[in-house]
Amino acid sequence: MLYIVGLGLGDERDITLRGLDVLKKCEKVFIEAYTSLPCFGISQDGLSTLEMLFGKPVILADREMVEEKADSILSVALGSDMAFLVVGDPFGATTHTVLVVRAKKLGVDVKVVHNASVMNVIGICGLQLYHYGETVSIPFLTETWRPDSFYEKIQRNLELGLHTHCLLGERNNMNPPGS
Repeated sequence: MLYIVGLGLGDERDITLRGLDVLKKCEKVFIEAYTSLPCFGISQDGLSTLEMLFGKPVILADREMVEEKADSILSVALGSDMAFLVVGDPFGATTHTVLVVRAKKLGVDVKVVHNASVMNVIGICGLQLYHYGETVSIPFLTETWRPDSFYEKIQRNLELGLHTHCLLGERNNMNPPGS
């Protein structure tokens, strides 16, 4: 069984009780390591406040592992329970949806434990969700990688009189520029 568990937005204490119950029975625990990990105390050597809370090792899964080598993660779930942790909610990124589709193609059962995400707490700023256009990801630019497709989406939302929710790329110790 593959459990995809949302961690919420604050720190390790935001995991749900259902999420904690799932982790207690999982043989292996992976965490996607390409979003907002610093708030969870993830360090370069993989030790974290999460490992202390869960009482078991947490394996860092970088973008390459999840997108290109997902079968190595999913093979664990064919023979035992494993968890894949996601900061926020599991379906805030298309990568996690792709992981579910791949798992099902391999015959792996999947269960999801949802949590709060940047998408559903946006109302805290006082703006109405109904007035938002397409959400835009603005990646952290490097000297060799400077995508600009987000400009057009922001312009289109502006022309429609809609707010734009911009998800900003984050530079952290796990994903230095150029990685």
